[in-house]
Amino acid sequence: MEDFREWGHKLIDWVADYLAHPERYPVLPAVRPNDILNALPPTGPERGESMETIFRDFERIILPGITHWNHPNFLAYFAITSSPPSILAELLIAALNANAMIWQSSPAATELELAVIRWLLDWFGLPTDWFGTTFDTASTSTLHAIAAARVRACPELRDQGAPSNLIVYVSEQAHNSGEKGAMALGFGRNHVRRIATDAEFRMRPDLLAETIRQDRANGLVPCCIIATVGTTSTTSIDPVPAIADIAARENVWLHIDASYAAPAALAPEFRWILAGCERADSFVFNPHKWLLTSIECSVFFSRDRVSLRRAFSLGAEFLDTRDAGVNFMDYGIPLGHRFRALKLWFVLRYYGREGIARIIREQIAMTRELHDRIAADPRFEICAPCHLSVICFRMKGSDERNRALLESINKRAEFFLSSTTLHGRFVIRIAVGNMATTRETLENLWLRLSESASVNI
Repeated sequence: MEDFREWGHKLIDWVADYLAHPERYPVLPAVRPNDILNALPPTGPERGESMETIFRDFERIILPGITHWNHPNFLAYFAITSSPPSILAELLIAALNANAMIWQSSPAATELELAVIRWLLDWFGLPTDWFGTTFDTASTSTLHAIAAARVRACPELRDQGAPSNLIVYVSEQAHNSGEKGAMALGFGRNHVRRIATDAEFRMRPDLLAETIRQDRANGLVPCCIIATVGTTSTTSIDPVPAIADIAARENVWLHIDASYAAPAALAPEFRWILAGCERADSFVFNPHKWLLTSIECSVFFSRDRVSLRRAFSLGAEFLDTRDAGVNFMDYGIPLGHRFRALKLWFVLRYYGREGIARIIREQIAMTRELHDRIAADPRFEICAPCHLSVICFRMKGSDERNRALLESINKRAEFFLSSTTLHGRFVIRIAVGNMATTRETLENLWLRLSESASVNI
């Protein structure tokens, strides 16, 4: 234990220094495929090695190959933060090694998760009687939503397997987790309808209603609609109230994917993004995206706890579930259930709703300032509405010029931006969401963009 104590202190000091100055590292590593693999021994050690040797190799081999997601200049995908309270909670999670598969296996882990779920529902203005649980990612959560929808649409599927006539509806701008979930559950990609979007990349309710009508006329069974609050490419907000009207009229399960955007609703002026979500059958968001929580942590809510349990509950002779508590194993594919709620609890208590809202509000404001500078420059064009903290833009001209611009930014390893395709055109994305990102960060990015665009021209 003395070795553990010594290295525990050393590693906490290392983490504190790392979080204080992540900009010491290039945001992108200068490695090629297999560089790290080839630097590691082909077989594991026969005899144990010292922590000093292991950590030396961490700094020598692993660290140079890390893309630094906690870097202030990481502005790709959805920028994220693993905050200090979350990191400290991860230490306790690993030490306790709790498995909340059933209530008896970890009562505190189970009931803390239920309490945190209730807090979040209250903060988001969603019905506090909804059931909730945590998974690793939104893809897993969405798969569970589709599975519950399938059981509600065709209860006999629990025992007889999946028929070939169930249909899932997603926006053409939706994350591919809906399509992946449908594939994994046996629907088949041909039974996923990708509904076209409007000029602001939002699902069109009129086309959704017409597609459902056609499917019913062809003897098919509409099963699940997935609406998105904060789409992956553009962070567009689907018209959930209108979609909810269709879901209610057609008696189709409505799942809301708010993986990235939901935390913005903690600021009252952005509560509008969740309008209509209280009418959903299920809802997912990822605290590991914009709620200061380390990966992995996805929160899944459902108003229809019965269908969710029916989709997954199976008894196990080696587990005594006669206690009155909640058994999370009954509400998902995994038997094991990690104590993710502890890091959420630490984060929610350390920052509070107002503190989180203040951070998000500031990030949206600085994103809007950069958006306006890009929009005012005649060399560039904005390619999607900027509701929250993502900017989609491109330099006027060919895709090749824009690919070259993005490459010129990323190859310096000072900043990391990502891209998407909108209306068949290559588009650059800037995603703000790291606690360490400041106005100075974005000012420096703008100077680099402006310089690179001038050279590119």
